[in-house]
Amino acid sequence: MSNHQPDDQAHTPVAEELTDGEHSGAAVAVVAVLCFGGLVASLMQTLVIPIQPELPRLLNTSISNASWVITSTLLAAAVAMPIAGRLGDMFGKQRIMLGSAALLVVGSLICALGGSLIPMIVGRAVQGLAMGFIPVGISLMREVTPPKLTSMAVAAMSATLGVGGAIGLPLSAWVAQSFDWRALFWVAAGLAVVVTLLVAFLVPHVDDSNGGHFDVVGAIGLALGLSGVLIAVSKGNDWGWGSGTTIGLLLGGLALLGIWGVFELRHSDPLVDLRTTARPAVLLTNVAAIAIGFGMMAQAVVMPQLLEIPKAMGGLGQTLLAAGLWMAPGGLMMLVFAPVSGTLINKIGAKFTMAIGAAVLGLGYLGAFLLMDAPWQLAVASVICSAGVGIGYAAMPTLIMSSVPMQEAGAAVGLNGLMRSIGTTSASAVMALVLTSSTVSYGPVEVPSHSAFQWCFLIGAIAAFVGVAITMSIPAARKRAAAKAETGTDAAVPAAQA
Repeated sequence: MSNHQPDDQAHTPVAEELTDGEHSGAAVAVVAVLCFGGLVASLMQTLVIPIQPELPRLLNTSISNASWVITSTLLAAAVAMPIAGRLGDMFGKQRIMLGSAALLVVGSLICALGGSLIPMIVGRAVQGLAMGFIPVGISLMREVTPPKLTSMAVAAMSATLGVGGAIGLPLSAWVAQSFDWRALFWVAAGLAVVVTLLVAFLVPHVDDSNGGHFDVVGAIGLALGLSGVLIAVSKGNDWGWGSGTTIGLLLGGLALLGIWGVFELRHSDPLVDLRTTARPAVLLTNVAAIAIGFGMMAQAVVMPQLLEIPKAMGGLGQTLLAAGLWMAPGGLMMLVFAPVSGTLINKIGAKFTMAIGAAVLGLGYLGAFLLMDAPWQLAVASVICSAGVGIGYAAMPTLIMSSVPMQEAGAAVGLNGLMRSIGTTSASAVMALVLTSSTVSYGPVEVPSHSAFQWCFLIGAIAAFVGVAITMSIPAARKRAAAKAETGTDAAVPAAQA
């Protein structure tokens, strides 16, 4: 960790004005800009899903190669979040968010102007790097909001992770059906330009840079190790879980991450302070994030497939656009429950709030397990699941920021975002494996069986309830406060709020 200690951000003129409680309107405007930026960044995750079946033809390539258009975005986003968080701690969060928004503009333009596979993969990877906007924005919230609004602001920003993806499905489907497929990326570029301008002119540059030296070797090691593991997990179903490529990437990635961990522990100014992240409160929150992230992605993978399979093949016979519209209320529910989550955090603490969210997510999956015979039934189950995700996701950053020094908040929230990405990537692989393990043939076409969908919902419920158990094992706030007093470390928010 850097020996450079940060100035007290609360005493900078900008921070004083925004956090004194007398300028709530200005703080709300900043929060709205940050949430909009997070919404646009997360929308990129599902931007090309409506045209995914057409990508091989549009890009004149194979189905396997075309899948990298989506995989590259997920990989870049996973790597970008902890790195962007660390850069935000070092150089100032507003600067890094401005850079993330600019990356989104560049990536969108590359995709819009490129008509072949390589430019598309490169552009999508650059779009994925913009996901660093979200953890940096979350960690900035405490510096630009009065204490009474901080929990609500963090909850709303966290909800954009799910809302953007959910809104992206029907929006992208409508754009792709009504216009040329390149219009998707021109729209993305336009939105990214708006975000860039809003961040440049409306988000204040708080003096929150802590200095230090960027750990280039650590960033490269993390990127390579994560890429090996996540590529193996995401492509295992295509390549075969027993293939040399899958096993080699998985074991190689894990070995690199092990070496990276040893390097980080010995580094004086690491990318991620592993000693801090090994604290029980931080470690268990991150493990719970994997379980809840797994639960969130399971519904996004499974429910649209069930909705879109023709009725003659045992599905619900919805078009791509209709399926997206049935799923959209769930995404909006995450935003609706953001203030509920903020209120719960203030009333009962972030730990119990996150446990409630995971429990609601599990109940939603149990509802889907029992009710999957009509689109409206899946929509209801999706709404319940999304409400749980919205509550749980909102509580995670508060738990993290209450347990780490203020100057490490950005990197810590970014690492938590990475843990969620690991959960979502794992869910995609597991759900694909389950759905292809039990199929029914309709002539030359094979579709997942009814029992395969039920197993997916059951696995999602189990993951959510595992998240409840892990969350409840997080040390109580008073114990963390005592530990903090012993070590003399500062925390980003009062431990009592966690």
